[in-house]
Order: sequence, then structure tokens, then C-alpha cells
Amino acid sequence: MAYVVITFLCLSILLYLLLGGADFGAGIVELFTSSKNRSRTRETMHHTIGPVWEANHMWLIIAIVILFVGFPRIYSVMSVHLHIPLVILLLGIIARGTAFVFRHYDAVVDEMQVLYNRIFAYSSFVTPLFLGILAGSVIAGKIDLQATDFLSAYVYSWLHLFSIAVGFFTVALCGFLASVYLIGEADTTSDKIRFTRKAKSMNIAAVACGALVFVAAALEGIPLVNWMFGSAISLGAVMAATLSLVLLWYWLSQGKAKKVRVLAGFQVSMILLAIGHPVFPDFVLLASGDNLSLLQHQAPHSTMQALGLALLIGSVLILPFLFYLIYSFQKKAPGYTH
Repeated sequence: MAYVVITFLCLSILLYLLLGGADFGAGIVELFTSSKNRSRTRETMHHTIGPVWEANHMWLIIAIVILFVGFPRIYSVMSVHLHIPLVILLLGIIARGTAFVFRHYDAVVDEMQVLYNRIFAYSSFVTPLFLGILAGSVIAGKIDLQATDFLSAYVYSWLHLFSIAVGFFTVALCGFLASVYLIGEADTTSDKIRFTRKAKSMNIAAVACGALVFVAAALEGIPLVNWMFGSAISLGAVMAATLSLVLLWYWLSQGKAKKVRVLAGFQVSMILLAIGHPVFPDFVLLASGDNLSLLQHQAPHSTMQALGLALLIGSVLILPFLFYLIYSFQKKAPGYTH
């Protein structure tokens, strides 16, 4: 049953990056859109993510619950030593959600809409930045359980070049996912062209930030190159993601929105596989050289059995209706225009 729980944990992380990441990316696209096109981008985004944006955070909640119940040692180390970026991440989620609601559903439309727009756009940038910083921190090997001062225990564990590079890489990926997603939601040719250009620029930014991650890893002494190219599975995932770039740009130029959307999700999945496979089953790498493993730091057997069973039953009862909800909101009403 442990592998069932671990599978759900990995799927939750992947789906949060793909769906929640596209959600965050919509705000990033708005932030980097010219003022004359910002209103139209905002309206397209509202009709696209408005009905389902809250559901995207379900995957993060599931991942947190799995860690809390099934891997309490890993959960406690992360929540204690990485509590600063975790709090900023949660504040960002709350700020962008609140701003999104008020700017679209506020009873009074006044100057406050400008403030709501800014809060939404900037928090959409900050939130995935710190999500990436968290991801970089758990594999950087900087968390020191023997630290005796505040900075060593709660700041240096996440505030370093590698985690920040991973943060900016995550921001670029989210912007890329959202741009690709919005191409298929645009109604006019000019909007499709504009979102296609944005997807290309975000893709270039993601490649540049990915290179920055490798540079930062080399400077920090993190064996990222060995991880990515040292195993057949990781090497295959890297090659698949790289080669698919050519096809992605071709389909972008051909306006194949649905195919590009699938390929973008495939690329992100390959990136996670390439970095996740070499360190598995370790989940947190420590400064001492020890690691917190998903296989060695589990909750008692009875707890894992109950958790795995609950996840299986829950997935059967909830997932079909969730995907139908997303599907139903994607169907536009007759005569609908942005």
C-alpha cells in the first residue's frame, strides 16, 4: 500500500504543477502583457479559469495531507525548516484568490479594481516563485537539522542560488503553460497570435531559466548533471523533453492549439521525471548527507493501509465528477464571445 500512497503523492504534485501552474501562469501572462492588451487578456483569462480555478488547489491539499498523515517525519522537517517560504506561498495563494474574486465580483467598480489587479498579477508571480524555491530546497541538501542559530536553521536552508533559480524556472514554466492554454481559449485571430507569441517567449524564458538552474547547481556543488544524465530513465526523459521542443514550435507556428497543449504537459512531466527519478525514494536531502526517504520514513503500517484505501475510494468517487466539472465549464454557450 505504500507505493499506492507514493503514487498519489507524485500524481498530486504533477497535477498541481500542470493545472495550478497554468492557473498561476495566467496572472504571470497578465503581468507581462502590454497595458493596451491587458484588459482583453484579463477577460479571456476570467472566462477560462474563473469557474474552476479554486479546484486546482485541491491537488496541493492532497499532497500536504498525504505528507502529514503518511510521512510525518518528512512533513515536520519541511514545515519547520522551510516555514518561511511556505508561509509566503500560502499568503500568495490567499492574496491572488481574494484579488481575483473582488476584481470580478465586487459590487462597486471603482479605483480599488486597480489595486486588485496589481495584487493578483504580482501574487501570481510570487506564489510559483516560492513553490519552486521549496522544490529546490528539498533536493539542495542545505537543510541542517543540527543548526543552532536562526539563520542556519530557517533561512540558509532555502535562501540560496539554486533554490532561487528553480523558483524562476517554475515561474517561467507556469507562464508557458498558461500561454499555451490560452491559445485554445481565444476567439479572435489576433488574440491567438498574441498568445502564441507569448507562449514562444515564455518557452525561451523557461529554457534560459533551466540553464540557470544547471549553473546554480554547479556553483552550489549540487550533482544535478549526474542526476539528469546518470540514469537511462532520466536521460531518456531529458531527451524526450528536448526533442519535443522542435515539434512544439512547429505546432505553435501551425496553430495546433490542442496538440501544443498536450505536448506542453508532456514536457513538464518529463522534467519532473528527470529530476525526481534519480533521487527517489528520497524526498528531502539533508546537509548532513542523510536523506529522508519515502520508504524509510513512513507512518505505521495500519495508518498507511487506511490512507491508501481512503485515497483509492476517494479517487473513484471524486475524480470522475471533477473532470466532468472541468469539461462542462470548457463548453461555451451558443453565441458566447469574450
